[in-house]
Amino acid sequence: MALYKAYPKKGKTCKVTFELPAEATMGVKKVALVGDFNSWDTKAHVLSLNKEGLYSITVALEQGNEYQFRYLMDDIRWENDWAADKYMPSNFGNADNSVVIV
Repeated sequence: MALYKAYPKKGKTCKVTFELPAEATMGVKKVALVGDFNSWDTKAHVLSLNKEGLYSITVALEQGNEYQFRYLMDDIRWENDWAADKYMPSNFGNADNSVVIV
């Protein structure tokens, strides 16, 4: 898993690319990026599968913030990002959420 951040010379957003390797998504048909930046909407940010077998999506996020997120695979399995900037306890169950800082 990887997070790539691109900060423009001007502006207040950062383009963050969320990428999952093939070994993290074996047998998975759908991956959604779900977090506080999209009100935890499981349909707002569905990752695309590229020809190398990587699921990825790029999202513009406002700089100066921390965003909690997780991946939802096939609408049933929640996963964190191994490359997250940090982790925060979730309000649901005994899981942690991944955090990206921009």
